[in-house]
Amino acid sequence: MGYRAINIITLILVGFFSQSIWAADYSSGHQALQVWDAEAQANMPQWIKYWLLGMVSVFALGLLFVWRHSEARWLVGGFVAGLLFSKFGIPALGLLPLSGLVALIHIVFWSPALFFMLKNRPFMQGFSAYACWSGLATACILFSFIFDLRDSVIYLGHMLAG
Repeated sequence: MGYRAINIITLILVGFFSQSIWAADYSSGHQALQVWDAEAQANMPQWIKYWLLGMVSVFALGLLFVWRHSEARWLVGGFVAGLLFSKFGIPALGLLPLSGLVALIHIVFWSPALFFMLKNRPFMQGFSAYACWSGLATACILFSFIFDLRDSVIYLGHMLAG
């Protein structure tokens, strides 16, 4: 695919996803159609702050296993790619970082890791540090997806209705 085709596709995607973002004023917050910014992160409920700290800690522990286990590579790679896309991709595309978009990014970038965790089930292969970590990581993704799926559907419904 040529450079020009990529630019055209990018412009179409930006226009599609940002059409209703410019038409409304959004407040900061952690709900699907609120802006996920520093104010939202500072004002979220304490339990969510603890949850995010725990989840990031579990994902970071995956660095201990990336050299020997493909599931850890998928998880750490998906986590880092999602962070980079959130930090650089969203602004480059001119999108507003609504919480529902962030949830959609989680689903897109973490799903391959979840697929391999559930397919290979390393958490059921004996008792080891890796088995315990993979069980915790799988549980973290599944729990997060409870909220991320709902917020993604709300976000996509809003964008498609615009």
